[in-house]
Amino acid sequence: MASLETPVCDFGWKAVDFDLPGVDGKRYNLASVKGENGLLVMFICNHCPYVKAIRDRIIRDVKELAGYGIGTIAIMSNDPADYPEDSFENMVKVAREYAYPFPYVQDETQQIAKAYGAVCTPDFFGFNNRLELQYRGRMDASRKEAAPADAHRDLFEAMVQVAETGRGPEAQIPSIGCSIKWRED
Repeated sequence: MASLETPVCDFGWKAVDFDLPGVDGKRYNLASVKGENGLLVMFICNHCPYVKAIRDRIIRDVKELAGYGIGTIAIMSNDPADYPEDSFENMVKVAREYAYPFPYVQDETQQIAKAYGAVCTPDFFGFNNRLELQYRGRMDASRKEAAPADAHRDLFEAMVQVAETGRGPEAQIPSIGCSIKWRED
């Protein structure tokens, strides 16, 4: 399980549209998930210890960010052949168990992860209301274990700034996580 860091934010990069199936039986695209003040696109999965360590914080922050007009979607792009815990059926179970307050969708072809340049789980892409990238950093200081409860909320604070000003912070600390499990072609 290789750990990788995300690249620095490419400010202004435009979000790539998608049409992906959600665990709730609906399909989602950019227009259906974008909030009035922006969009948070997260690449996550079920099995990654980095994601598991912050799952409750993701849920907390997404709920709070909705109040700032930020929409959210979580995309699972791993190949479940070698990681059955990331199967669509298990995505449904995890989303129900944790009452995900955001669409959880499967990128079965991995084309969306490639289009976004996603490298790990979790990988966060914060867009303004023009769907221009403004944040590509970590949630907080958590790694495979959650950071202290009073840790600085990097992602949350950045997305509040995006909602209020349309711009993300210049200084961003990369996210770290498990590599995307690419399909062998």
